[in-house]
Amino acid sequence: MTSPPCGYRTNVASLYSDNHGWIQQWLARRLGNVHDAAELAHDVFLRLLAQPREFSSDGHARAYLSTVSKHLYVDFQRRKQVERAWQQTLANQPQRIAPSEEHQALILETLGQLQAMLERLPAPVAEAFCLAQLQGLNYRQIATQLGVSERTVTKYMAQAMLQCLLLEVELDGALL
Repeated sequence: MTSPPCGYRTNVASLYSDNHGWIQQWLARRLGNVHDAAELAHDVFLRLLAQPREFSSDGHARAYLSTVSKHLYVDFQRRKQVERAWQQTLANQPQRIAPSEEHQALILETLGQLQAMLERLPAPVAEAFCLAQLQGLNYRQIATQLGVSERTVTKYMAQAMLQCLLLEVELDGALL
């Protein structure tokens, strides 16, 4: 990534000083937690630094920051939902087979990325994949349930498996 021009950094600093407060307050009201709100508000501006943008007006900048804030809030809520489901699963396991803290963190990260991958897939593709993987249905059963041909289910599964392979490559790269 190339460094943004010096003037851009000044612009981000100005955007930060003008907008950080209201973003953090907006997030705090929704999260009910000022610490998480502060972290997410910080992430809004990290995204702006990572992907420099030019704005035609203060209103345009504020709309962009608002949109990024909303997306980060939704992502945060999804992560929390996955974490709660994982904690519930762990609570139902005998203590002697509970994974280490590090292993739990890796599993949570993987689950979050898997959830994000499923959300990027077209709905019928994600549904076909989940029916096969979670309910153990074969392609004929999936086709019947979705009202499509077995050939279509085969295409759906190929799309989903490609995304799984891409995710695996991404996760393997993160572990190196």
